[in-house]
Amino acid sequence: MTSSFKLNTNFWLAIAFLIYSFSGFSQSDTSTFKAQFALGVNSPSSSGFVEDFESNSINFPTINLGLQYMFKQRLGVKLDLGYNRFANADNTPEFKINYTRINAQAVYDASVITSFVDNLGAFVHAGPGFTMIKPLGDYGNNKTSYLNAMAGIELHYGVSDKLSIYVDASYAKGFSKDFSPVTTGFGSFNGDILTLTFGASISLSGCYYCGD
Repeated sequence: MTSSFKLNTNFWLAIAFLIYSFSGFSQSDTSTFKAQFALGVNSPSSSGFVEDFESNSINFPTINLGLQYMFKQRLGVKLDLGYNRFANADNTPEFKINYTRINAQAVYDASVITSFVDNLGAFVHAGPGFTMIKPLGDYGNNKTSYLNAMAGIELHYGVSDKLSIYVDASYAKGFSKDFSPVTTGFGSFNGDILTLTFGASISLSGCYYCGD
């Protein structure tokens, strides 16, 4: 219990430090610092459930919150938090799962591929993270956590110099052990997840792709 508390404390202290650091970087005239919010759906992999348990193929909601800092015109980093909820499919045991992840990702501005459309930008992102699974209801004791690696692409449309709306498609690969004994996997999850979200990105210190 004590080691788990220390791990969680250090984890959130590291996040706070990164956010503080990004805030400092945002003062630079040559940087782009953004806050992002997105809402959408998710699809967990069937291999992440033990036998007889299955979720709906499409689930709502998925909520993503992020801070992005571009330290070069085309290269940057992003710290983002994702929350996903999914529930059992018909004719399977009843369960609900909260899937929460945090990822530190590299970001590449690939807007050259969308340059034929005014105010349209493309960003590719990828990086490691940590996943926390919290089953609800009867299986609340079957919590688990594991490392993940996430990759995705965002398409942004610049509404103004400070605001863009975007769609993001991302896939998070889970690196976890098999449930042992299998009963620890009832109503839980240890697999991959695909998400599709729609959101808004607010530029706090400039915008490279949406024009002067």
